[in-house]
Amino acid sequence: MKRKLLYLIAISGTLLTACNKDFLDRIPEDAYSNESLWTSEADARAALNGCYRDWEDSYNVLYMDCASDNAYSQFLWEGYMNIGNGSLTPSDGNVTNRWNFKTIQKCNWFLENVDKTPMDEALKTRFKAEARFLRAYQYYTLTQLYGDVPLVLKTLTTAEANAVTRTPVAEVQKYILDELATIAPQLEPSYSGSDIGRITRGAAYALRARLQLYMGNYAGCIADCEKVMGLGYSLFPGYQDLFRIQNENNVEVILDMQYKENDYANGNIGIMPTSSSGGWSSIDPTQALVDAYEMKNGKLITDPASGYNANDPYTNRDPRLSASIIYPGMLYDGKYYNPIDPASSDFMLGDNNSKTGYLPKKFIANLSDYTDMWNTGLNMILIRYADVLLMYAEAKIESGVIDNSVYEAIDKVRLRAGMPATDRLAYNTQASMRTLVRRERRVELALEGLRWYDIKRWKTGDQVRKGAVYGARQGKVDATNGKVTFTAGHQLVENRLFDASIHYVWPVPQKEIDINRKLVQNPNY
Repeated sequence: MKRKLLYLIAISGTLLTACNKDFLDRIPEDAYSNESLWTSEADARAALNGCYRDWEDSYNVLYMDCASDNAYSQFLWEGYMNIGNGSLTPSDGNVTNRWNFKTIQKCNWFLENVDKTPMDEALKTRFKAEARFLRAYQYYTLTQLYGDVPLVLKTLTTAEANAVTRTPVAEVQKYILDELATIAPQLEPSYSGSDIGRITRGAAYALRARLQLYMGNYAGCIADCEKVMGLGYSLFPGYQDLFRIQNENNVEVILDMQYKENDYANGNIGIMPTSSSGGWSSIDPTQALVDAYEMKNGKLITDPASGYNANDPYTNRDPRLSASIIYPGMLYDGKYYNPIDPASSDFMLGDNNSKTGYLPKKFIANLSDYTDMWNTGLNMILIRYADVLLMYAEAKIESGVIDNSVYEAIDKVRLRAGMPATDRLAYNTQASMRTLVRRERRVELALEGLRWYDIKRWKTGDQVRKGAVYGARQGKVDATNGKVTFTAGHQLVENRLFDASIHYVWPVPQKEIDINRKLVQNPNY
């Protein structure tokens, strides 16, 4: 059943919306003040629902791979082309938009006032834990993107907001870890009925594990992953169907952004299909991502024994390739996809067509799932169990403890996808296992918005985030059977810049520095 965790309409539309200047929005002092709120459990629930509103956005998740080597954003105005190619500036739209403290301020306001509500104390404690998670999640994202950010744990006046300074990232990260450890036992392992979609205990431990992995705290990551692994999550049986709207809130989902058609819609699905299917082709997977998928026998396409044929490149590949990416010759939306022929309406150089010749298939495997792909109820997964298994394996590998549990965690992910178990003779050193788990993360979690963060912590930007970006080869697609014939080399899409002294963090938005001169800019921007 579709969850009914709907976000407060009347009160969140007046009491909890943005109303002030750009940095920190205060709660408006109007008719819906503390004098008329906090009189019942229903009031507290409504105010908490207001904190859930817009705490994350599918736009951020879908486009984020365009900031990495996984995808290309072809429209400058959508805000991720500059981030991907290294030309971002402090005035860019998404650099500005994601420096966003609205949810933090709503949570601060909720936490400062909810104790006055006459209601069940255990439920009140859980409500506060949910708000504290939402606030911690915001700080997790902000520190990943910008590094040092102001740590603000109370509502601010305009004057106070205009004078805040950036808190060292290590201090903010310690706050996040402490918060998540404290609130995790106060959250429920799962919910039912109208509470489906609320923050769970597993979400708190999983986010904590993710941050510890990114910080290099491997023992802490392992411990938190083990806590999640003991909560009853499992892998959904079908990889492609995992992302369909019919299967949302399934056994693999640990944390997601909930949407509901018409009432609180996910309106970003239409950015992915090609023009002939009514879409924009805004997110274009790269040839580098396609090449990362192994052959179905578990060998790399660069291995002479793999059976890979460059003139038939999509046959006998890791099934996650065809589940995640629409490639030339694939039967999709009632026709064989043809982006490589200049005579095709989907030709890669045409308007609203993929410039790489590839499209995301995750989330749009069946367009018939949606009555209107610009108004859908598809939830956006933020953390799922496969990610936890791979985090656990990576932390163990980086700790130098490559035991049977590491292989088992990776193999659960591989076997679910239809791939063979890990060749333990080929992967028997820390270096080889590191290569394996990093590739597994890339192909398993492709187009889910995590690749940029992985590159950031691995410090591999010099290897993967600069230079030429390529797409598919031009040629022909037989409209009767999808057979592909290539007649040219790979399409050059873009040349990218990367500077390790700059591009592992985003700049502080210039408009924020213009308001508050105490906000010091990140180096070299």
